[in-house]
Amino acid sequence: MFFPFCCSPHHTSPQDYKKFKLKNLKSIRDFLEARLAATNAEIETVERQMATAESSAEAS
Repeated sequence: MFFPFCCSPHHTSPQDYKKFKLKNLKSIRDFLEARLAATNAEIETVERQMATAESSAEAS
């Protein structure tokens, strides 16, 4: 992932820098939320597969 803090604006006011930083922090949060959602979905899938495998083993 690209962290935009390495390219901060030069010669800007403190207020502009804070806006820039806030925008980038929100972008990072959005990226992490998407990764977390994908991880949660994968966990649910594996748990479902394990439950199906266990019920199949019991039926045999």
